[in-house]
Amino acid sequence: MTDQAPAADSGASEIPGKPTSASRTTLSHIMTHNDTNLLGTVHGGVIMKLVDDAAGAVAGRHSGGPAVTASMDEMVFLEPVRVGDLVHVKAQVNWTGRTSMEVGVRVLAERWNESTPPTQVGSAYLVFAAVDADGKPRRVPPVLPETERDKRRYQEAQIRRTHRLARRRAIMELREKRAAEGFED
Repeated sequence: MTDQAPAADSGASEIPGKPTSASRTTLSHIMTHNDTNLLGTVHGGVIMKLVDDAAGAVAGRHSGGPAVTASMDEMVFLEPVRVGDLVHVKAQVNWTGRTSMEVGVRVLAERWNESTPPTQVGSAYLVFAAVDADGKPRRVPPVLPETERDKRRYQEAQIRRTHRLARRRAIMELREKRAAEGFED
């Protein structure tokens, strides 16, 4: 899967861009005893599923069709989430390539029965690939950052993409070298 823009002479039609706000969404959920781990706090996997659900909705909205999770970067848990917390998962497209999108997600929690401001309890970056009915990659509209915060997120997403590609390249080179040396992994 490549995210390089097609050459100008390729004849590919240009897809109109979409502003960041067009697909931004918030998913909210009250945490119950069914969501807890052995320590009595909400299981990280429950939060990760909410993150993936919200990010998937944003990716589908932005791309105008199905999109699948390709990777999750930097899932960070900042504070524990407890039973009775109202969790808000806020997601938006930060960056787009040719067929993929980075979605940034912030996770906030507040007590369901109190009027205190929510606290950020986590964050993550996910990469989604837009797919057609046959599961093949399809083009996505460019994201159009609207605010200075959106522009910063776009630039940071480009840095994360560069690091993902460099890491993948370095790992493949190491594996090829080890295979050439006769090591089986």
